[in-house]
Order: sequence, then structure tokens, then C-alpha cells
Amino acid sequence: MPIPLDLLVDQDCNVYELTMAMIRRAMQITITGDADMEAENEKVVSTAITQILTKKVEYKNES
Repeated sequence: MPIPLDLLVDQDCNVYELTMAMIRRAMQITITGDADMEAENEKVVSTAITQILTKKVEYKNES
């Protein structure tokens, strides 16, 4: 599955928070693995970006 760039362009949120959520999700996938990544034979970062943009994985700022 390709990265949904159209969803990235349509985001109207804090870009820093979005980037941090993607980085954190990529670290989680690296440690625990992910069925989507293995089934689609994708890279970790691509999977993390797709999951955040499609809202499969939700995030919140905890400052």
C-alpha cells in the first residue's frame, strides 16, 4: 500500500506533533512488529505514516 500523500496534504494540524507521532509509531513497530507491515511486506516508516494518516492509530500530545 503506498503512502497516502493526499491525506498528508489535507492535514491541518501541528506538523511537529504529526511528525513526532509518526516517529514514535515507527519505534513501536520496530520493537513489537505489526501484522499490516508483514502482510503487505512494507517498510516500518511507510507503515507508521500510513497508520497515522488513515487514523488507524490515534495519537495525542502529552506535554
